[in-house]
Amino acid sequence: MEQLVEWDKAFFLYLNGLHTPWLDPVMMLLSHRLFWVPLYLVLLALIVKRHGRESWIPVVGIIITILLADQVCSSLLKPVVARLRPSHEPSLDGLVHIVDGYRGGQYGFASSHAANTFGLAMFFILQYRRVWTWTWVLLPWAAVVAYSRIYLGVHYPGDVIVGALIGMLAAYAGSGTCRGLRKAIHGRRPTSAV
Repeated sequence: MEQLVEWDKAFFLYLNGLHTPWLDPVMMLLSHRLFWVPLYLVLLALIVKRHGRESWIPVVGIIITILLADQVCSSLLKPVVARLRPSHEPSLDGLVHIVDGYRGGQYGFASSHAANTFGLAMFFILQYRRVWTWTWVLLPWAAVVAYSRIYLGVHYPGDVIVGALIGMLAAYAGSGTCRGLRKAIHGRRPTSAV
């Protein structure tokens, strides 16, 4: 396990070291949750257009996905594992590229940003891949948001990878909730994009 932690630190220092002044404000924007509100509104509009009065079903699925992903990371893993973020790690002091003094909270394992974005991306893929073939582009979007956390010095690559896996697993729970709700309402086995 110690070797994995050392590799994670080394990979972090490599990725975090690939910084340039013009990217600093870009990465801060990409990492800010409010920056993505227009995307979320577009996704919500697509859901409403597709489902009309039953739009609440996928919205419940998204809420389950995000709540589960976020709470597993923030309320369970971060306080239990208690792994300092790179920006708070004394052994990395002076080695981490920090942008605008932003250091995040004390603990970083696992990344809630990665969990939430990958959870949302996977939810849309699971629910709508047969209807909207473009849903796969949400995975690179999630990867860019996750990378921004490494760039900013607040997450190790391992934090981001585990967060992404948690988010994708949470999406299966959210998607399953949608299927169950549709089945309960319509009394039949629903398809993923109904």
